[in-house]
Amino acid sequence: MSKRSHHLTELGCIAGEDLTEFGAGKEGWLAPDSGTTVLCALDSHSLAIANRSLVLILGWSDPDEQRVKIRPELSPIEAERITAIEWLVFDDIKVIAVGTSRGCLMIYSVRGDLIHRQMVYHRQIIKLRVLGTKKDLMQEVASEDVCVVMPGVIARFDGSDIQSMLQGWFQDTHSHFWDEKLKKDLEDDDGNSHGRLPYQLWNVSKYGSCVDAAITGIIPPPLMELQSSQRYYCAVTIGDDAVISAFRLSVDRKRSLVGAILSKVVPATFSTIASFSKMIWQSEPTPNRKPEEKLQSFARASSLTCLKDHPRKGEKLTLSPSGTLAAITDSLGRILLLDTQALVVVRMWKGYRDANCFFMEMLVSRDDKRPSSSHHVPGKSDYCLCLAIHAPRKGIIEVWQMRTGPRLLALHCDKGCRLLQPTYRFGSLSDSPYVPLEVFLLNGDSGQLSVLNRLLS
Repeated sequence: MSKRSHHLTELGCIAGEDLTEFGAGKEGWLAPDSGTTVLCALDSHSLAIANRSLVLILGWSDPDEQRVKIRPELSPIEAERITAIEWLVFDDIKVIAVGTSRGCLMIYSVRGDLIHRQMVYHRQIIKLRVLGTKKDLMQEVASEDVCVVMPGVIARFDGSDIQSMLQGWFQDTHSHFWDEKLKKDLEDDDGNSHGRLPYQLWNVSKYGSCVDAAITGIIPPPLMELQSSQRYYCAVTIGDDAVISAFRLSVDRKRSLVGAILSKVVPATFSTIASFSKMIWQSEPTPNRKPEEKLQSFARASSLTCLKDHPRKGEKLTLSPSGTLAAITDSLGRILLLDTQALVVVRMWKGYRDANCFFMEMLVSRDDKRPSSSHHVPGKSDYCLCLAIHAPRKGIIEVWQMRTGPRLLALHCDKGCRLLQPTYRFGSLSDSPYVPLEVFLLNGDSGQLSVLNRLLS
């Protein structure tokens, strides 16, 4: 049974001997500024923890639930390691996505089965982000995406493509009409039995390599651009050279004349050279080897704005549920609140070094908006958007009302705590009743998981 305090409600405990491989037992092992990098991804009933080579899936709501260990096949030659994890949650499917230092994306079932493996680009995957934007006056269409962030590069996978691939894999896995050959094929599967996932790739390194980035949503095409059915996305990046940069991402590679010429001429030239080489030298036939994965070519990315303020450096970025606001932390201990549509900083906090931020929604009781019925179920309009700020150096968590509202609460937390938030659930844009955005607190020293209470009086 959950235990409620003034601002926190205890939900469960993750303590166990299998956490020693991640540094559990040492004071502050889970702290965001800890020397040992430990990755965490939270779902409504599960937690995934990862280090350089291991992913542990555990259920925090049921202490008797079996814990699953996943050891991805990593390249020892290139010292490949796990650098990002995130849950992908659909209606009846839940999987864990893993990104590596070689730019490889892997998707595993909750039982530890490899479902898909694909090379995105030959750079370290910094972050895996899941975002859903609802259709409104600014967004002509709804969009649900998985964004893969790498230094100077952003990739976007459509949520519907991932869902179709997962549905096909689970149908094949649970089918009762296997033959022996199909069983063997599935056992020997290298994670590509359902083909490569289509995606778009953009180079956003014009102002230097980024340390974090996000696709914030769909934006209109340029004013002088011919209207078409192609989409344009806005991406915000942060880094050492430019604190904040913004780009318009086009999904139509053919709109770039130089890119179109290169895409046609270069492959044809190399093909011709290879053919002549075979005719002249008559090389010996090479043994059958697995062909290298062909990487996606870059689509066009146009610069929208850039903020340089040396020696300030961008460190972390988090998006609001709609993607219209972004909270950015920098190396000077400041937090910038960015309007991603106007691309203007609308608020700033100072004195928060090594801070971590998450947007959340809270119920603030108002005399003029009290429900007429005691059985009133709060809807989206009853909640206000807030920003939770975890300042580990101060040992406090603060919640501020957006955009220019006051500080609603402040509570002390232990040094070894980490602020977490469940991943976006695909298809939740039309959820009824409305499920507000919550923030959780995981105490690494005690293993206790708590949720910040959403009701303020």
